[in-house]
Amino acid sequence: MTTEVLQTETETRSDTDGMTRQYISFTIGAEIYAVKITMVREIKGWIPTTSLPNAPDYMRGVINLRGVIVPVFDMRTRFGRGRTEPGKTHVVIIVTLEERTIGILVDAVSDILTIAAEDILAVPDQDANPEYAFMEGLVSVNEKMIAIVKPRMLFDMNKIPDMDLTGNASDENTGDMARAAVA
Repeated sequence: MTTEVLQTETETRSDTDGMTRQYISFTIGAEIYAVKITMVREIKGWIPTTSLPNAPDYMRGVINLRGVIVPVFDMRTRFGRGRTEPGKTHVVIIVTLEERTIGILVDAVSDILTIAAEDILAVPDQDANPEYAFMEGLVSVNEKMIAIVKPRMLFDMNKIPDMDLTGNASDENTGDMARAAVA
């Protein structure tokens, strides 16, 4: 199952003359999160990954997406909630970050949300804890709190192999691992 996401204009004027933005919401357990729709390339049903040695615990492995090697990250593990045991209902949201493509494993995609900029609330300070730097803000939709996530802040982009279209890593330290994953 693959769902292509149309890259449409996601910032528009609302009836109250404020800016609105579109997000794709997803669940991890009972919690709801969202990412900007402009970051999403597509949504895929779960497929097994190829593990890479010495990868962070939240990196499930890599998949070959039409000739592009895509690292897949387990959001449940990244949020300190244990490891996901993927089943038929789990999906991988393919997002583009700083010229790189990654997949994030989530329980399910929920909805496409249109949110007015003024409805996005600031994240509580939490003593300036850097672990909360991945949150753009919070919004209440139908009496449910949704955390808006900035995926590029969740992962150390220097540790993600930068794959080219042939499946080879451009970093010589990760190249052998990536080539082995494709073979």
